[in-house]
Amino acid sequence: MASSSSRFPQGPRLLERSQWVAFRRRRPDSSPPPHPSASAEEPQQTDPWQRPPSWRVATNLSKSFYYAGKGLVYAVRTQRNFRIHIAVAVVAFGLGFGLRLSAVEMALISLATGLVMALELVNTALEAVVDLTLGSEYHLLAAIAKDCAAGAVLIAAGVALLVAAWLFLPPLLLLQNVRGVAG
Repeated sequence: MASSSSRFPQGPRLLERSQWVAFRRRRPDSSPPPHPSASAEEPQQTDPWQRPPSWRVATNLSKSFYYAGKGLVYAVRTQRNFRIHIAVAVVAFGLGFGLRLSAVEMALISLATGLVMALELVNTALEAVVDLTLGSEYHLLAAIAKDCAAGAVLIAAGVALLVAAWLFLPPLLLLQNVRGVAG
């Protein structure tokens, strides 16, 4: 029986199995092995599809927080819906503290409002990327992406309203009944 290496033509374009780096996932900090025909004098070309890892973009944690803060400031300054979500969250927290809701109930309000605002930021980022990619052109898939992201925010806002209704209505109705009896 012939060996497996004799069944396949040997040529300069074939690579050893260990050199098939394009088909294996590499760790971000590892570099591809040099091609056997590359001489030591030639500079290694970098792969244009390899992006530096995200932890190298922001050199320290404080810069990461700085960039996140810039994103929040951008959203507050330019996105009307984000400002509306912040105002509703402030009202919800004020009402929760005023009605003396439990810590678990306040945590639910925090999660619901946080989810809505986080999805609004994702929606803003997606719209910016689509606008960057297409410019002023119209594309049906871009419209679908934007509409779906806006729909996700709408669903989260609706769920947040349901959470608020379940948490705020019983104490408000109880407060109304107490004032009705006393008045």
